[in-house]
Amino acid sequence: MRVVAAIIEFNGKFLACRRASHKVSAGLWEFPGGKVEDGESAETALLREIREELDIEIRIHGPFDISTTRTDAGFIQLECFSCTTDQLPTGSGDHDLIWSVGFEELALLNWAKPDLPAVHKLINLKNRI
Repeated sequence: MRVVAAIIEFNGKFLACRRASHKVSAGLWEFPGGKVEDGESAETALLREIREELDIEIRIHGPFDISTTRTDAGFIQLECFSCTTDQLPTGSGDHDLIWSVGFEELALLNWAKPDLPAVHKLINLKNRI
Protein backbone atom coordinates (compact mmCIF):
# COMPACT_ATOMS: atom_id res chain seq x y z
CA MET A 1 0.00 0.00 0.00
CA ARG A 2 1.36 3.41 -0.95
CA VAL A 3 0.73 6.13 1.64
CA VAL A 4 1.84 9.76 1.94
CA ALA A 5 2.30 11.87 5.05
CA ALA A 6 3.01 15.52 5.79
CA ILE A 7 5.63 16.52 8.31
CA ILE A 8 4.05 19.92 8.86
CA GLU A 9 6.23 22.55 10.52
CA PHE A 10 4.43 25.43 12.20
CA ASN A 11 6.32 27.94 14.36
CA GLY A 12 9.27 25.61 14.87
CA LYS A 13 7.17 22.60 15.89
CA PHE A 14 5.63 19.65 14.05
CA LEU A 15 2.01 18.52 13.83
CA ALA A 16 1.44 15.08 15.32
CA CYS A 17 -1.99 13.45 15.17
CA ARG A 18 -3.34 10.64 17.38
CA ARG A 19 -5.55 8.05 15.66
CA ALA A 20 -9.14 8.15 16.93
CA SER A 21 -10.71 5.17 18.70
CA HIS A 22 -12.78 4.18 15.63
CA LYS A 23 -9.70 3.95 13.35
CA VAL A 24 -7.18 1.17 12.76
CA SER A 25 -4.12 1.74 15.00
CA ALA A 26 -6.26 3.75 17.43
CA GLY A 27 -4.25 5.67 20.02
CA LEU A 28 -1.05 5.70 17.98
CA TRP A 29 0.51 8.93 16.76
CA GLU A 30 1.20 9.68 13.11
CA PHE A 31 2.00 12.42 10.68
CA PRO A 32 -1.25 13.23 8.82
CA GLY A 33 -1.83 11.91 5.34
CA GLY A 34 -3.35 8.91 3.61
CA LYS A 35 -3.47 6.55 0.67
CA VAL A 36 -2.43 7.52 -2.84
CA GLU A 37 -5.28 6.80 -5.24
CA ASP A 38 -4.76 5.38 -8.73
CA GLY A 39 -3.53 8.06 -11.12
CA GLU A 40 -2.54 10.50 -8.36
CA SER A 41 0.92 11.83 -7.76
CA ALA A 42 2.18 11.65 -4.18
CA GLU A 43 1.99 15.44 -3.88
CA THR A 44 -1.58 15.64 -5.20
CA ALA A 45 -2.66 12.87 -2.83
CA LEU A 46 -1.03 14.63 0.11
CA LEU A 47 -2.72 17.97 -0.58
CA ARG A 48 -6.09 16.19 -0.94
CA GLU A 49 -5.66 14.13 2.22
CA ILE A 50 -4.64 17.13 4.35
CA ARG A 51 -7.65 19.11 3.11
CA GLU A 52 -9.95 16.16 3.87
CA GLU A 53 -8.47 15.27 7.28
CA LEU A 54 -7.47 18.64 8.72
CA ASP A 55 -9.23 21.24 6.54
CA ILE A 56 -6.05 23.28 6.09
CA GLU A 57 -3.77 24.19 3.21
CA ILE A 58 -0.10 23.23 3.25
CA ARG A 59 2.96 24.01 1.18
CA ILE A 60 5.03 20.98 0.18
CA HIS A 61 8.75 21.74 0.19
CA GLY A 62 10.05 18.34 -0.87
CA PRO A 63 10.50 14.70 0.04
CA PHE A 64 11.80 13.94 3.54
CA ASP A 65 11.75 10.14 3.88
CA ILE A 66 10.52 7.08 2.02
CA SER A 67 10.38 3.78 3.85
CA THR A 68 8.56 0.47 3.64
CA THR A 69 7.28 -1.13 6.82
CA ARG A 70 5.70 -4.53 7.38
CA THR A 71 2.50 -4.31 9.45
CA ASP A 72 -0.30 -6.73 10.30
CA ALA A 73 -2.15 -5.32 7.26
CA GLY A 74 0.80 -5.96 4.92
CA PHE A 75 3.56 -3.72 3.61
CA ILE A 76 3.12 0.04 3.75
CA GLN A 77 5.33 2.33 1.69
CA LEU A 78 5.21 5.70 3.44
CA GLU A 79 6.42 8.78 1.59
CA CYS A 80 6.88 11.70 4.00
CA PHE A 81 7.19 15.27 2.77
CA SER A 82 8.50 18.38 4.50
CA CYS A 83 5.64 20.88 4.64
CA THR A 84 4.64 24.16 6.23
CA THR A 85 1.34 25.87 6.93
CA ASP A 86 0.06 29.22 8.11
CA GLN A 87 -2.86 27.75 10.02
CA LEU A 88 -3.41 25.09 12.65
CA PRO A 89 -6.22 22.57 12.23
CA THR A 90 -9.16 22.82 14.61
CA GLY A 91 -10.18 19.17 14.36
CA SER A 92 -10.10 15.94 12.39
CA GLY A 93 -12.46 13.06 11.72
CA ASP A 94 -9.57 10.60 11.78
CA HIS A 95 -7.81 11.88 14.92
CA ASP A 96 -8.90 12.58 18.48
CA LEU A 97 -5.92 14.76 19.32
CA ILE A 98 -3.67 17.06 17.29
CA TRP A 99 -0.55 18.29 18.99
CA SER A 100 2.23 20.64 17.97
CA VAL A 101 5.46 19.01 19.20
CA GLY A 102 9.09 20.07 19.35
CA PHE A 103 12.08 17.87 18.61
CA GLU A 104 12.39 16.87 22.28
CA GLU A 105 8.79 15.63 22.43
CA LEU A 106 8.93 13.48 19.29
CA ALA A 107 10.50 10.54 21.14
CA LEU A 108 7.86 10.68 23.90
CA LEU A 109 4.90 9.77 21.68
CA ASN A 110 3.74 6.24 20.86
CA TRP A 111 4.12 6.41 17.07
CA ALA A 112 2.55 4.12 14.48
CA LYS A 113 5.20 1.75 13.12
CA PRO A 114 5.25 3.18 9.54
CA ASP A 115 6.02 6.69 10.90
CA LEU A 116 9.00 5.62 13.03
CA PRO A 117 11.68 5.93 10.30
CA ALA A 118 10.71 9.58 9.67
CA VAL A 119 10.51 10.29 13.42
CA HIS A 120 14.01 8.87 13.95
CA LYS A 121 15.31 10.88 11.00
CA LEU A 122 13.85 14.09 12.48
CA ILE A 123 15.40 13.37 15.86
CA ASN A 124 18.78 12.67 14.23
CA LEU A 125 18.58 15.97 12.33
CA LYS A 126 18.09 17.83 15.59
CA ASN A 127 21.06 16.01 17.13
CA ARG A 128 23.31 17.21 14.27
CA ILE A 129 22.31 20.86 14.59
